Amino acid sequence: MPFGLAEVDSRLPGGGLALGALHEVAGGDNDAIDGAAATLFTAGIAARTKGKVLWCITRPDLFAPALSQVGLKSNRVIYLEGGDEKTVLACCEEGLRHGGLGAVVAEVARLPMSVSRRLQLSAEGSGTIGIALRRWCRQTGVSDFGQPTAAVTRWHISALPSTPLPVPGVGRPRWLVELIRCRAGESAAFELESCDDTGHLGLPADLVHRPGQAEDGRCSASV
Repeated sequence: MPFGLAEVDSRLPGGGLALGALHEVAGGDNDAIDGAAATLFTAGIAARTKGKVLWCITRPDLFAPALSQVGLKSNRVIYLEGGDEKTVLACCEEGLRHGGLGAVVAEVARLPMSVSRRLQLSAEGSGTIGIALRRWCRQTGVSDFGQPTAAVTRWHISALPSTPLPVPGVGRPRWLVELIRCRAGESAAFELESCDDTGHLGLPADLVHRPGQAEDGRCSASV
């Protein structure tokens, strides 16, 4: 499933995000703003799939109107609230095995290698995309994100200052989207505008004509 941005898709094997696979997404600095950006990035991916989306949670704090703004309408989402992460992961695995869903999202702090392998195999068997949205209650839990898993890609999403407007107001949010691991691919980082109401990311207009590699190592729009 391509992002529709050549600069991003060219870094992914096959020219897009693999369906029938497990992917990981986390907020860059583990604060509420980056966590929200990671959630909306995940919702944008899910919005571009076909069929219902199973979203497994332990905390009922998702804001449905925000998901709708990035293309994931409420009538497509099945919310499953588990009592603990073990239940969430078990339900995620069953959802991936089902084969009739567009995407399955699991909000978890820990993702053991053995569990991630089962999720990856379940996704491969059904062709459904699985996303582990990593959320931590404490800063000490962030270190778990550095542990290896079977996920095909691993993403860090951080909020950046919004797109400037010629008049007073708040422009479209921007994110630093970091692909920190990609099986059979390369790591990269991109400054992008947040998902629109179809779930698609955008290229900031002021970056389109920037030289191919920014000084800080981030990929610009002309890569």
